[in-house]
Amino acid sequence: MSEHSANPSATAATGRPRAVKAVIPAAGLATRFLPATKAVPKELLPVVDRPVLQYIVEEAAQAGIGDVLLITGRGKTSMVDHFDRRPDLEERLAEKPELLAAVKRTEELAAIYTCRQPEQLGLGHAVGYAESHVGDQPFAVMLGDEFVNLSEPLLPAMLELQARTGGVVLAFFEVDPAETTRYGIASVEPAESELTDIGEVVRVTGMVEKPKPEEAPSNLAVLGRYVLPGKIFDAIRRTRPGSGGEIQLTDAMELLRTEGTPVHAIVYRGIRYDTGMPLGYLQTVVQIASEREDLGSEFRKWLAEFVNSDQSGGPNT
Repeated sequence: MSEHSANPSATAATGRPRAVKAVIPAAGLATRFLPATKAVPKELLPVVDRPVLQYIVEEAAQAGIGDVLLITGRGKTSMVDHFDRRPDLEERLAEKPELLAAVKRTEELAAIYTCRQPEQLGLGHAVGYAESHVGDQPFAVMLGDEFVNLSEPLLPAMLELQARTGGVVLAFFEVDPAETTRYGIASVEPAESELTDIGEVVRVTGMVEKPKPEEAPSNLAVLGRYVLPGKIFDAIRRTRPGSGGEIQLTDAMELLRTEGTPVHAIVYRGIRYDTGMPLGYLQTVVQIASEREDLGSEFRKWLAEFVNSDQSGGPNT
């Protein structure tokens, strides 16, 4: 049983349904991490003692989402296994209550469902496979290689904003202009005054996927969190291949915007962890290890010694 029951009748003050399901596209080959990801999904690479995917599901659970659909590919069944029961392991841990609680927590976070994406043809293509699970209700999309600090939550405000507007809700963060070719970039204007109590909300006036710096409309990049209305699926079906010859979710959302669907975003100022590339993954591991109550003090001491030591050999361990 999940921590949070997914109640489709839950509504905001507007009477609109509130998203109670999340979709995590996780079918990619993760070629940047080969050969490690030949047999182990990138989403299960550990950040200290929890895989990346667990941090993301915990983020969903914290926001009250207890129904999670994983869009998977070949060789990725172990992602589901991580959230399944292991009675044999639980029995072995009967006299180690802390470890037992950590193992059982993975079973209680959410109800985990899966859908196979036979070939990877873009994020929009992946999200389209969720239609039979989601139906015509709003839902969250959470990319499988980035997450935010749970002490600075993002998703609850996004769910509230979508329930009020009924449209597309994004999350933005500021990037160096030279990095716009890595992200979907937006042009924005101030949001309606009645929405500003939710947070730093902007209204989106346009989106473009991975523009050159000189063509980028701003330095606001799309963070890997979306809350979408059910009509996104029809828009995906009408979206032609775009950047990289793939069906881009950005293009489908832009199609809805041009047809009158409101698109808003929350500018996120908290800590964002990006594990999509080796450098970002290593930075995430170091940062989270440094902040851990049980490891942080000793790890920071060792790290300082290592950084200040002869780089050819490092300190004795």
